[in-house]
Amino acid sequence: MRYNSIHNTDLNVSAVALGTWVFAGDVWGDSLEKDSIAAVHAALDGGINFIDTAPIYGRGVSERIVGKAIKGRRDKVVLATKCGLVHKGNKIVCDLSRQSLIQEIDESLSRLQTEFVDLYQCHWPDPQTPIEETLDAMGTLKKQGKIKYIGVSNFDLDLLKRAVGLADIVTLQSQYSLLERTLEKDLLPFCREHQIGILSYGSLGGGILSGKYQTSPQFKKGDARSFFYKYYQGPAFEKCQELVRILKELGRPVSQAAINWTRQQNGVVSVIVGARNARQAAENLSAGEWDLTAEQMDRINRFQF
Repeated sequence: MRYNSIHNTDLNVSAVALGTWVFAGDVWGDSLEKDSIAAVHAALDGGINFIDTAPIYGRGVSERIVGKAIKGRRDKVVLATKCGLVHKGNKIVCDLSRQSLIQEIDESLSRLQTEFVDLYQCHWPDPQTPIEETLDAMGTLKKQGKIKYIGVSNFDLDLLKRAVGLADIVTLQSQYSLLERTLEKDLLPFCREHQIGILSYGSLGGGILSGKYQTSPQFKKGDARSFFYKYYQGPAFEKCQELVRILKELGRPVSQAAINWTRQQNGVVSVIVGARNARQAAENLSAGEWDLTAEQMDRINRFQF
């Protein structure tokens, strides 16, 4: 496994991280707790030391599973969670207010069975709360020892610039893959310049770049693959199949090739990839053991989605 240091921190993280949205069992199809725990153990045993979760995943289910799975191994884990997405009745709303953050961190720490998280991230921007209030609250949590470092997720360039002027922002988590390269326009250059580590998610396009789909699948209503990653239907699916064929010709597992294309981009410190079970975790982490050659990268880069 390759490891990268996050600038301005003492964190050294695996180049492939374990994402835990699928553990929730609500928007990624059914999920068994025992399989999720096995995925965490396989990841840790295989060299992954970085786990990313969030309280919104299954109303705390993912955090509880992670807490149970890393019990007795907390000192071996760089633990990241998030704040600012909360349930209000049947709706999910953005709330990065001081009051919400103070409540959320204590609930997350309880579920994760830990006294602190290494990286605390604003999950999505909250237009109703001044960023000054949010980051001041994060600073308070840092002084209290409940969080070590501050990160943001899904921020655009203007909001990231404002955030950087108010606090020590060490990471930006953003969707980045062969299918979604918007980050390259302005956010990636800015983060490189300011030594903000990129944590990518969606590098398998919600699973379509795993190479397992030969025909367009049908997902249940509310499945993330039907509304968050819109690659499974129509012309987009056919274009993805073209890319999968290119990746297959490289002679490596398709998923690992897709992960490594993102992992090898300058500025990316870790690629967050979900796993439903131990087998998937082991396959994903193996991407951190080899590199695409310059020729392979060039061939992939000629593909236009």
